[in-house]
Amino acid sequence: MRMDDQGESQNVEDVRGSSGGFRPVHGISLGTVAVALIAGWVFGVNPLQILGLLSGGTGSSVQAPEQPGQAPPEGDTQAKFVSQILRSTEQVWTAAFQERGATYQEPKLRLFRDSYPTACGMGEAAAGPFYCPRDHIVYLDLSFFDIMTQQLGAPGQFAHAYVIGHEVGHHVQNLLGIIERVDAQRARVSDAQSNALSVRLELQADCFAGVWATRSQKETGWRLENGDIETALNAASQIGDDTLQRKSRGTVVPESFTHGTSAQRVSWFKRGVEGGQIDSCDTFAAAPL
Repeated sequence: MRMDDQGESQNVEDVRGSSGGFRPVHGISLGTVAVALIAGWVFGVNPLQILGLLSGGTGSSVQAPEQPGQAPPEGDTQAKFVSQILRSTEQVWTAAFQERGATYQEPKLRLFRDSYPTACGMGEAAAGPFYCPRDHIVYLDLSFFDIMTQQLGAPGQFAHAYVIGHEVGHHVQNLLGIIERVDAQRARVSDAQSNALSVRLELQADCFAGVWATRSQKETGWRLENGDIETALNAASQIGDDTLQRKSRGTVVPESFTHGTSAQRVSWFKRGVEGGQIDSCDTFAAAPL
């Protein structure tokens, strides 16, 4: 993808110099996806929670630092790319909310390293990027992009942009009240039904990432290159519940799915790309997914 001279967001905070040394509240701190996929099942920790693109709403409460981070340093090309992608999401969702007579509230994106306390619990790099609805912040350890390339087989800038688009999609859900409604429903149902609701939430975030991708090109002027959409579809495919379970344990347990199958993730991302509207992404009314 070509961002060229696209603007950068003012909402990126860099806390990488202060994020180390915190003790996780729960879970297993793992350095690589490969280790997590194996150890997650051995020790009874769902690797999809360790590695997946999390909504981040159910962690233990941790006292987060009061001081905001600094702007990323000049010359940090990865941070600049992230900032450009975040800016493009701000432009797209501001316009989309205005079309609905609403006001979009821009999220923060906080770059951290290893672990960092959030309003949703201790954020760990091994969990991958995640969104915390309690503080309206997307958390990202940039090393996850290396993991996507080297461990998940999902290289390419647009694949990385898709990840950010997905997490910002959770922010959109939060502003629309969807996360709150789903959390209330999940508290009243069985584990299997709760997982099914989580799948619909995650697939909708995939669809919102597609909405951002198609609208951003038209509204902000950057352009996709040959193969870019395919890299995002590949990324969605590589992090499907069935694919991750098959890699880690050799079998698939559908009732334990929390993010959707590879085919579902690809399908809903494509729906967002093709529809270009919030209403294109009603996974909760869809049957089947």
